[in-house]
Amino acid sequence: MSNPSQQSFDTRSLRDALGSFATGITVVTARAADGQPVGVTVNSFASVSLDPPLVLWSLGMASPSLPAFESCSHFAVNVLAADQAEFSQRFAQSQGDRFATVDWQTGAGGTPLLPGCCAWFECRNEMRYPGGDHLILVGCVENFRREDKPPLIFHGGRYRTLP
Repeated sequence: MSNPSQQSFDTRSLRDALGSFATGITVVTARAADGQPVGVTVNSFASVSLDPPLVLWSLGMASPSLPAFESCSHFAVNVLAADQAEFSQRFAQSQGDRFATVDWQTGAGGTPLLPGCCAWFECRNEMRYPGGDHLILVGCVENFRREDKPPLIFHGGRYRTLP
């Protein structure tokens, strides 16, 4: 058997195969060192442990938001509801004021909490691990809330909703 790290994959085909796994869409938010809110669209969010309550997500090493998330004391995971594809697209952009016209609230450590989501997790930034071309961030959930709304789903390269 060959070493997987030595195999050459067509990255587009690999990405398409990974897209067979349906995921929820989140916007992870924090405060940069200068106090400005930062946020990125993420579908790599996962639960790690209930005791202690840990969650993880990953961010590309080339992301302009990386320094803010590496150094912040807290981050919030805003789980997008089915009617929030606009937030997903807005926070996936690399330019512009993503928070303009968004009436957000302040969570733990000053993290922005987006309105209308189906769940929110306010986390203390606990651990960071290298993961290839991404940084894996683990947070300890300090507070959470959920609304009875259907989630926004991503599958096969496009947004989906539950029937």
